[in-house]
Amino acid sequence: MSKLFEKINLLGFETKNRFVRAATWENYATENGHMTDKLFEIYESIAKNQVGTIITGYVNIVKEEKPNAGMMGMYDDSFIEEYKKLTSMCHKYDSKIILQLSYGGTKTTFNIGERTIFAPSVVPELSTGTVGVEMTKDDIEYIIDSFAKAAKRAKESGFDGVEIHGAHTYLINQFLSPYYNRRTDEYGGSLENRFRFLKNIYLRIREEVGNDYSVLVKLTASEFFEGGLTFEETKKICIMLEKLGVTAIEISGNIHGKAREMVGKVFHGIAIEKEGYFINYAKEIKTLVNIPIITVGGFTTLKGIEEKFEETGVDFFGLSRPLLSEPDLINQWKNNKDKKAKCVRCSRCRTSQGNYCTTFS
Repeated sequence: MSKLFEKINLLGFETKNRFVRAATWENYATENGHMTDKLFEIYESIAKNQVGTIITGYVNIVKEEKPNAGMMGMYDDSFIEEYKKLTSMCHKYDSKIILQLSYGGTKTTFNIGERTIFAPSVVPELSTGTVGVEMTKDDIEYIIDSFAKAAKRAKESGFDGVEIHGAHTYLINQFLSPYYNRRTDEYGGSLENRFRFLKNIYLRIREEVGNDYSVLVKLTASEFFEGGLTFEETKKICIMLEKLGVTAIEISGNIHGKAREMVGKVFHGIAIEKEGYFINYAKEIKTLVNIPIITVGGFTTLKGIEEKFEETGVDFFGLSRPLLSEPDLINQWKNNKDKKAKCVRCSRCRTSQGNYCTTFS
């Protein structure tokens, strides 16, 4: 059997394999972010089909802000009981489950003008054009505290850990980015200052959940545009996160819908790969830190993942859209090494009726 299916204890808990369901916005929660029968059905299907670790779709940590409709929430205690049901269900199938915490910020076109949207600086988000309100020190403290309280609720709900979403041009990523962060106080300027927001979120979470609970961070390898966060800076951020005590780091990007056209392009001397978009970035980071590295994006074959695993030493491999078309893909790979994922990366899986594979449904 493939080494990818061997049990491993690297994330603060034992997992039955090295496969991760990467965070996937499902668009099936209620208007207030609560679970629905459809969401329970989705997570049960993933858990019972051999996915070792599930990272939930991103959840909003304050009630007044969410970047997309139908996303899950964790902004007050009303979620705890239904999430206990969710975590118990996943554990029944021996799958671990991690709650992804996020503040979207200006990476949104949802309900613009109806709510206050925080940003580090008044700079339009490049893909949406949305402009946010520059955060005051009180605003920053409010969001830091909200992340920490959401993490505490996650632990009480039975989640095996939390992941801080610091990628994809969401608020934390914007604080890290020299393009979006034009501040002149202790949260802007140098990389150390731009890192301070993420650092303080992590430290406050630790105060709430303790040192033995799993806390992961998701980062963008690079912003892939002039003036944005560079890979050199991301590597330094990973080293700083390891020193703080982060459990693991997930390396991603922000190329949803553009992946096929970006494959083969070289940024910072590293190419975006067809099988594992960011694997070469993750490989280099793996040489710099001694904590687990997860990477996500573009994986279609078990053989391809096995090769990347042997070549790079990257610890875990995340899949998102392939599990929309085939929730049982990992189980199929366990029984058929030559199986290729159906997903063709068409990026048509986001619909107003919910996010699902429209090509093979």
